[in-house]
Amino acid sequence: MAARRPAPFLLFSAAVHLGGLAALVTAPAHWRLVLGLVVADQALLLAASLRPRSALLGPNLTRLPRPVAGDELALTFDDGPDPEVTPQVLDQLEQAGAAATFFCVGRRARAHPELIEEITRRGHRVENHSFRHSKLFFFYPPRLLAREIDRGQEVLERLSRCRPRYFRAPAGIRGPWLDLLLARRGLHLVSWTRRGFDTLDRDPSRVAGRLVRDLSAGNVLVLHDGDCARDRGGRPVVLEALPRLLEAMAARGLRSAALPDPE
Repeated sequence: MAARRPAPFLLFSAAVHLGGLAALVTAPAHWRLVLGLVVADQALLLAASLRPRSALLGPNLTRLPRPVAGDELALTFDDGPDPEVTPQVLDQLEQAGAAATFFCVGRRARAHPELIEEITRRGHRVENHSFRHSKLFFFYPPRLLAREIDRGQEVLERLSRCRPRYFRAPAGIRGPWLDLLLARRGLHLVSWTRRGFDTLDRDPSRVAGRLVRDLSAGNVLVLHDGDCARDRGGRPVVLEALPRLLEAMAARGLRSAALPDPE
């Protein structure tokens, strides 16, 4: 596997910081200018980190590769497995003849190994969504990031009998260290084309509407089989939104496939 070079923006950022340090040593009187450049660079890094679809911090799959797309799109599910929701999602996908990719949380997979087995048995793909899905993931230093990735890899590979090739950061937010750590492990970052916000919105029609809008081949769509919101009747929103999405896909001649193996 060829080594992946750091993203140009990260190389530029490193140059700004190293150049600023050198300037402070050789021309300390210009410290205000140096500070301004470093602060501006940090602001750009933060903005890129908070934009899940950005590729400034490294390669980021937001659509299926063009040669693979055809009439295909990719349904992906985050934050599972969940003993209540995941089996029903699997049943709905099977009824529609749809394949999907499940970005699973390592500790939840460890607690429900039978669900990982069922996901793979039905022909879906299991990928890495970190071990704990911590809300502090963005702030983790490299060593802790590596531990979260590796623990997720170990659990998911053991349970699915297939090594994950993709990684999705919790909430899609990641810092500047993540790309280097993923590259060393042969992992590829995936975000999305559109997401349904089904962890927040309790209205299934609005959730489905966000995904159906401008629906086309090559899209990577996100729903959740874990930590999803519930409608006013207490039913998980994803279980009401997914059938609407699958119907819209069928009406437009689109089908869902699992993410392809990365090149």
